[in-house]
Amino acid sequence: MPEGPEIRRAADKVEAVIKDIPLEKVEFGLAQLKPYAKQLEGEKVLRMETRGKALITHFSNGLSMYSHNQLYGVWHTCKRNRMPDTTRQLRVGLHTETHSAILYSASDISIWPTQTIHEHPFLQRVGPDVLNNSVTEELVLERLRSKAFYNRALSGLYLDQRFMAGLGNYLRSEILFAAGVHPSLKPSQLADEQLRSLAHHTLTICKRSYETGGYTVYTELREVLEAKGVNFEGTRFMVFDREEQPCRICATPIKRQTYNGRRFYWCSRCQAK
Repeated sequence: MPEGPEIRRAADKVEAVIKDIPLEKVEFGLAQLKPYAKQLEGEKVLRMETRGKALITHFSNGLSMYSHNQLYGVWHTCKRNRMPDTTRQLRVGLHTETHSAILYSASDISIWPTQTIHEHPFLQRVGPDVLNNSVTEELVLERLRSKAFYNRALSGLYLDQRFMAGLGNYLRSEILFAAGVHPSLKPSQLADEQLRSLAHHTLTICKRSYETGGYTVYTELREVLEAKGVNFEGTRFMVFDREEQPCRICATPIKRQTYNGRRFYWCSRCQAK
């Protein structure tokens, strides 16, 4: 399932071809949404807001569309009338005079008045979006210290969208490694310096992945590895998906374990209890 950085990049891709341009045609593949097509034709997409793995499309007529890609949903953009060759089911089609943005395969889609979109059940329970520009390290630190999360093991906390929306499995491994903390520890067991490091890397790693298209390694290391001819998958992560390969910091073999039903990668030396 895509994580926050991938969803934000998908939103950027769609905005790049349809934002602030009149929609000539709107299509919905789900029966309950079809009546909204005519209401949206001639309107503009004002912006696309992300809340973790959910995406909210705001239209100029006071309506907003909630969509969640879930496991199989994917957005495509293309020139108008040059639809992708795919067997996927079209769920949403937003067409301007020159371009199209199409959402395939997703099933969790609904239309809301913009002023009440925040009442959507998913949006009510998720935390701040980790890529929102208003989110600061102090806010992350505040949430780590809060009663709701202070005594939660980090392995589970960093998959919980109520803590911070947009975090996911590869980000969990990469953030905890960068902060040098063991996955079984709780925020309540960390020193203030460790908590601040964790808050810092929570934002830094997510923003780096967003800005680079999926890389979580720091830029200098990435450049060294690419100069050696290492491919994308071999260059992308510090620990995730690198079981038994040497830690990029201390050369200790990376371990893989299952935490909260998901695979987790870590360095027993850099992340010792």
